[in-house]
Amino acid sequence: MTAFDYQDLLKKAKESIETSRVSEDRFKLPEAEIFYEGNTTVIRNFDKISDAVNREPDQILKYLLGGLGTAGERDGGRVVFQGKIPANTIQNKIKDYINIYVICSECGRPDTHMVKKGRTTMIRCDACGAIHPLKSQKINVSKQQSVKLEEGKTYDVTIKDIGKKGDGVAYIDKYIIYVPGAVKGSALKVRIEKISGTVAFSSIVSS
Repeated sequence: MTAFDYQDLLKKAKESIETSRVSEDRFKLPEAEIFYEGNTTVIRNFDKISDAVNREPDQILKYLLGGLGTAGERDGGRVVFQGKIPANTIQNKIKDYINIYVICSECGRPDTHMVKKGRTTMIRCDACGAIHPLKSQKINVSKQQSVKLEEGKTYDVTIKDIGKKGDGVAYIDKYIIYVPGAVKGSALKVRIEKISGTVAFSSIVSS
C-alpha cells in the first residue's frame, strides 16, 4: 500500500480549490480600446468584446447605437460611431449591455445564452440552470431621442465629466455638451452655440 503524506494531500486539496476559484472568476471583459478619427469615435477591439461575452456583434452594436443615440457601423473587427463620444460613456453602455443580456440574475455568472420562448427572449444560465426574461432596463433604450437641442437656446445642465481639453461635459438625452470653464458637479444654465451631430458646444449663461 502506498503511503500518503498528510501535508502533501492537504497541499494538493488547497491547490485544487484555488484552481476552481480562478476558473469561477475567469470572466474578464476586455476594456474597449477607444480612439477618435476626425469626427468619429472608434472601438478598435469590438470583435474581442463580442467574443468575450459570447453574443452576436450586430446585437451589441444595435444596443449601443440606441443607448448612445448616434449612428455607426462595423468595420471589420472595429466599430465606428458618428460624433466624438466620451470613452467613459461607451464603457458604461457596454457594462449596461452585459448586465442586461449576459450576467445571470440568479447566480451572477456570465455563462449564459439567449433562447426564444414564443415571442419572448429569455436568458438561460448554463452554470445554475436558471431561465429568466431579459431585465426591464432594455426598455429604456428607445427613450433617449426625445429632446432636440437648438442653437441659440438655453438649457439647464449638470456637469458630469471633464473632457481631455479641460471643458466640462454634460448630457441631455443623446447629446454630449461641452461647456468651457465649467467645474465637474456644477449645475449651470448654458447657451448652445453650435451643434455637430450629437455633439454640442455651449457657453455659460449663469450658474
